[in-house]
Amino acid sequence: MKKGIIALIVLAVLALILYSTGRSDYNRMVTLSEGVKAQWGNVENQYQRRADLIPNLVNTVKGYATHESATFEAVTEARSKATSVQLNFDQLNEESLARYSQMQGEISSTLSRLLAISENYPDLKANQNFRDLQVQLEGTENRISTERRKFNEEAQGYNICIAQFPRNIFAGLFGFKPTAYFEADEGASRAPEVLF
Repeated sequence: MKKGIIALIVLAVLALILYSTGRSDYNRMVTLSEGVKAQWGNVENQYQRRADLIPNLVNTVKGYATHESATFEAVTEARSKATSVQLNFDQLNEESLARYSQMQGEISSTLSRLLAISENYPDLKANQNFRDLQVQLEGTENRISTERRKFNEEAQGYNICIAQFPRNIFAGLFGFKPTAYFEADEGASRAPEVLF
């Protein structure tokens, strides 16, 4: 009888410790998950900012380079594709994030071609609206890079938290899943070729 009472007390103490630890761990995982969600919102915000700048940039360049219609169409199409892809935080996995990044990469590629056109038009390069848009676009690209880096940092903290023992048990029980990371764009490890 005495051993049964001791065993019951030990089980009660263990249950109390597990409850306390589990509640604390659950709350930490929720907090980290919400941090990742908020940072994802920041990434999307910067991509939207870029998408909003594109029509103004295209229209400014169109006024100077009307015969560059293929480039204008490519930029418009890439923007349309990228803005049509809505990726919610709950859908983030390696495949969907890679697809999202590819769409955003297409915008970057077509924007590079659009900006290269300006080299052929000295009047365009001197246009204040074009220069302002170019500066805003450059700033936005820097912001996108910064927000993607911050997202990866948040995701890393969250992923580490849910993978550590004993939190991994609670994470599995409550449906917390690892978040995918942004990866470098394909070909980013090679230096661009500059021809004169």
